[in-house]
Amino acid sequence: MESLRCPVVELRQYTLHAGRRDVLIDLFDRELVEPQEAVGMTVLGQFRDLDDPDRFVWLRGFDSMPSRAKALEGFYGGPVWKKRRDEANATMIDSDDVLLLRPASARGGFPAPAAARQARGEPEAWPPSLLLATIWYGHGPFDTTFVEFFERRVRPVLAETGGEPLAYLRSEHAPNTFPALPVRLNEEVFVWFARFTDEGHIDDHLQRLQQSERWRDEVLPTLSERWARTPQQLRLAPTERSTLR
Repeated sequence: MESLRCPVVELRQYTLHAGRRDVLIDLFDRELVEPQEAVGMTVLGQFRDLDDPDRFVWLRGFDSMPSRAKALEGFYGGPVWKKRRDEANATMIDSDDVLLLRPASARGGFPAPAAARQARGEPEAWPPSLLLATIWYGHGPFDTTFVEFFERRVRPVLAETGGEPLAYLRSEHAPNTFPALPVRLNEEVFVWFARFTDEGHIDDHLQRLQQSERWRDEVLPTLSERWARTPQQLRLAPTERSTLR
């Protein structure tokens, strides 16, 4: 059986200085993708937040928590980051908004990319797409019972309203194996991602979901009991070299 892709995932949200996002994205896509993957990480995707011009969102994956420590030590202690860190850090106000996640089940991980990452400098050849990331915050853990509920009850309604989940993950509570990079501790989250063609497609899904009797009667009451606060939604536009799109 094929092993699960990226059993450990970081969802990273950076707050940037005004007008500096494209500067960081240009640097990131040009100089920082391959060097991270060379030491054992997977750069899953990098995005512009459509609703915040000063937020950069990206995802990277690891084979395990020990391999995460080794890969991060290799990259942040290596020559590429030492050369580029001042340039990168100059764009950032905050880079500590990081959720450490794991696929919620054997079916919840990110799929392999449909095509290879486009080479640096190539014109963009991908069809238009957006991702919607939905973050649910829980009073307690999103346990196996909840994952079964999501797969049996929630996912079908999301799919029939045009928002078939691409991946769904929950909090990873293993100790942070690279303390030099903080993660948000003591959070209970369940995060799912869906792919759309454009903003209108996202709006149509959300409207259909709101109007769904199954969502209102069978799903929302159970979800509402678990939510500790209002869910967060990130509308994400892939950068030119993001393989997740």
